[in-house]
Amino acid sequence: MGMSMAMVTASLASSSSFVFPTSKLPLSYSYPKPNRTHLFKVPISVKCQAAGDDGLLEPPKIYQGIYGPWSVDSSDIREVISYRSGLVTAAASFVLASSTVFLPDGFVLTDILKQNIDIIYATGAAGLGLSLVLIHIYVTEIKRTLQALWLLGVVGSVAAKICLAQPVDESLVQYVVDNPGAVWFVGPLFAALTGLVFKEGLCYGKLEAGILTFIIPSVLLGHLSGLMDDGVKVSLLGVWMALFTIFAARKFTQPIKDDIGDKSVFIFQALPEEEKAALIQKLEQQKF
Repeated sequence: MGMSMAMVTASLASSSSFVFPTSKLPLSYSYPKPNRTHLFKVPISVKCQAAGDDGLLEPPKIYQGIYGPWSVDSSDIREVISYRSGLVTAAASFVLASSTVFLPDGFVLTDILKQNIDIIYATGAAGLGLSLVLIHIYVTEIKRTLQALWLLGVVGSVAAKICLAQPVDESLVQYVVDNPGAVWFVGPLFAALTGLVFKEGLCYGKLEAGILTFIIPSVLLGHLSGLMDDGVKVSLLGVWMALFTIFAARKFTQPIKDDIGDKSVFIFQALPEEEKAALIQKLEQQKF
């Protein structure tokens, strides 16, 4: 009997260490101490992740925000993945469209890309639009400004295609290349892109995003003004392609929580004014 009790005790200790990992929480956050009387009740109440799955759901990691604790849920994960997918779509479309400058004329791939370049452009614009809808920016006015610039650029692109490029039987992209003044129509779209990469560079200190913040407007303004040599434009375009690829790829190396930011801020912003005032008062009282 003694030996059986020892085996049961050892089994329970092993199971408990599996369910409750000993990894340390970040030192920069302050977490409430767990109630030890409830620790041993968790394995009884948790559900399996899916039918036939023997694993147990682990409690979500809690982060301390300005307005209270928050955690990452499944909808947050879907949002962030969609946001990053939009950036990948925009980057891939831009690289494909711009590669026609570097590919030899008469090459099969060059002809295919040129024949479908406006579709590629539209796909990239849609990807950027998706990311701008899902981007997390604390100041709502800035987010709305970027979205307005994107919309203005889309409307300008459609107008330039129908009214300018189509009558002369050219693609929109080729028309903008041949007629620098057409940058006024598509420019707002790239201004929105510049704002997005500026935000990423400012928030996460990404070098490629910081450089893109200067390269994107430099290429467009250089083309619009006619002051930039074609060789310089092509060189900067190549750098733009490389950095945009790195920028989009590196988004998937970041933790999901990075693209969410402080979720408590967004929860607070969604509250009615009365509840905001009550929460602020409560937080101020807790300080004292």
